[in-house]
Amino acid sequence: MVGAMSAEAQVPAGMPPAGTAAARTPLSRERVFASPDLAGTQPQSLKLSPDGTLLTSVRNRPDERQRFDLWALDTRTGAERMLVDSRKAGSGAELSEAAKMQRERDRSMTGKTGILQYDWSPDGRTILVPIDGELYLAALDGSIAKLPGTNGALNPTVSPKGHHIGFVSGQNLFVQPLGTGGAARQLTQGGGGTVHWGEAEFVAQEEMDRRTGYWWSPDERYLAVERFDEAPVKVFTRAAIGASGTSIYQQRYPAAGTPNVAVELHILRSDGSGGVKVDLGSDPDIYVARVDWLPDGSALLVQRENRAQTRLDMLRVDPATGASRVLFTETAGEKSWINLTNAYRALRDGSLLWRSERDGFGHLWRFRDGRWTQLTKGPWVVSDLVGVDEKAGRAFFTANKDDLLEQQLYAIDLKTRAITRLTERGWWNEATADPAGTRFIIKRSNPDQPSQHYLADASGKRLRWINENRVEGDHPYARYIAGQRPIEFGTVKADDGTVLHWEMITPPLVPGKRYPVFFQHYGGPHTQEVKRDWHAPLIRHIVDQGYIFFRLDNRGSDHRGVAFERAIWHAMGGVEVRDQLAGAQYLKTLPFVDPARIATYGWSYGGYMSLKMVEANPGVYAAAIAGAPVTDWRLYDTHYTERYMGDPRTDAAAYDASRAVIDPLRITTPLLLMHGMADDNVFLQNSTEVAARLQAADVPFEMMFYPGKTHGAVRDIHVWTTIERFLATHVGAGPK
Repeated sequence: MVGAMSAEAQVPAGMPPAGTAAARTPLSRERVFASPDLAGTQPQSLKLSPDGTLLTSVRNRPDERQRFDLWALDTRTGAERMLVDSRKAGSGAELSEAAKMQRERDRSMTGKTGILQYDWSPDGRTILVPIDGELYLAALDGSIAKLPGTNGALNPTVSPKGHHIGFVSGQNLFVQPLGTGGAARQLTQGGGGTVHWGEAEFVAQEEMDRRTGYWWSPDERYLAVERFDEAPVKVFTRAAIGASGTSIYQQRYPAAGTPNVAVELHILRSDGSGGVKVDLGSDPDIYVARVDWLPDGSALLVQRENRAQTRLDMLRVDPATGASRVLFTETAGEKSWINLTNAYRALRDGSLLWRSERDGFGHLWRFRDGRWTQLTKGPWVVSDLVGVDEKAGRAFFTANKDDLLEQQLYAIDLKTRAITRLTERGWWNEATADPAGTRFIIKRSNPDQPSQHYLADASGKRLRWINENRVEGDHPYARYIAGQRPIEFGTVKADDGTVLHWEMITPPLVPGKRYPVFFQHYGGPHTQEVKRDWHAPLIRHIVDQGYIFFRLDNRGSDHRGVAFERAIWHAMGGVEVRDQLAGAQYLKTLPFVDPARIATYGWSYGGYMSLKMVEANPGVYAAAIAGAPVTDWRLYDTHYTERYMGDPRTDAAAYDASRAVIDPLRITTPLLLMHGMADDNVFLQNSTEVAARLQAADVPFEMMFYPGKTHGAVRDIHVWTTIERFLATHVGAGPK
């Protein structure tokens, strides 16, 4: 194995020993979970007004870190003001169950209140603002008016020309005139029971990154509307166990190997005069992955994915008749799958920019007149298509072209294919663009700086700070930054020679002493943990307790190309466990690591990994925490699980081998099992089944379940109080 630190080194490179560390203010667990947020005020949902003079965002309150209000910044003067105070405008009503579940699907909204979404009108005069399940129109002077008849509205949008709003109520789609006082028109019929119009089904929200079920045409004449029927989906009895009682839900959940919803797509006229059903082909067992209108509204583009997720067809649909034809098809390589993407754009010249992994890495291609031209190429990955300036012939994308651990914004000349980096090295960047691709909102962070936001032009020049968020003065983290320990990055090799990247933070090291390790992992696909971004203050607190923090991105992780990711094909819980073992073995060679005190922790897929790791490698880890683990992939949903594991009806052996605990007697490591008792994503049954197997085999373990908590229970301070007490008992903090 090869690492960035030699086994002979007494301290990691760049990390001072205890005697030279700066004066340090320990970061307590209580402070990590208190307000204000240690990362500073963090605006979300940033948007430019149609004329570009205002930049709006939702921002958390200093005294209430989980409540958000609507703010506006004048891009010319830098003056900013609160546009809508959620405490004054909202009714305080409880959200509908459907709205709660939508927020649960969108992890960025979990546990938050107030204003989380909004939509500008095209004339830039008003903003549609949902608050507490009702719709309001906010004017630029701060006045706000409630829209009658919108209680419980889901998925509200302003139409492209600003004449209407659309929303879902009672599982039907409604269209309401904007600004005329006209009544809402119910555009669909038959919604209710198992039938939904205008919504995205569970797996679309949870796994496909699609959270809407209707799409306006650019001229507002039509709406493409999804209709799905949950009747075929298996009903699970789920008990949401709370502190003062238990609610029983008959939840339709598409577990792997069971039927999905029956999905249709319709094109309806916005005036209610009728519509047509889209021809999605002869196979009913498909996914409607993406829906988009061409810029001129002449046709609808629909991405149709087969159940096995090995084929994706781009359909062109005639809005007048619903007739469709295949424009092109993407197919997965051997022992692989199709990764859905939002990195595509239909251009006014009739061409399409499209991210494809057909050459083994995610790159941009151009499709025109039935032919493909590759625009980017190399052993690196395009993560997103941010914007296109069609007039200048430039496209803008984020990628890890210069460094695997960094994400930068780049511009490409569509004629010459020359690529220019627009953002600064040493940062992890995300970006959004205005429709013309001329101005950009950049969000960036690095290990020493929580997220900053700024407005940039097409050359990457910063025009104005949106949220500089410097850690100084009265910034919530300012008193802790001087003693913050630096992050060391390095690599080890997997058993087949694949290079794996890791990161490490140590407490101040005393020569000759050995320290315990808090070995965190996620391990699942579509994530990258090791990168040069801001790390949650909770990690810094763990280091302050005297633990070395360590994590490693195993094969199957994101942003490394198809071969690196597909190593888990039909074999979850195999190569990931071996790669994490390589990290543990490397740690044991370091003279400042106590090899007998390496504790492993993970939540969700990471919880699954904790169980697999201690079963596969008894004695390697001193303790293990498994939070909300998937323990039998037959219990998880179709779109996620079958993508990687195949169908359990035909690939039963793969599912049997991937179970979290096959031989309970091999688990000799002290184990803490944790789960939210109202989790509707990873059902509590996953943990109770493992608990029952361990108990039947008389294997001791500890358990902490959380009444009323969902999959986001990991954000609860008591979870971390419990973890730290468990580690104190079985590992012990600080050097020996």
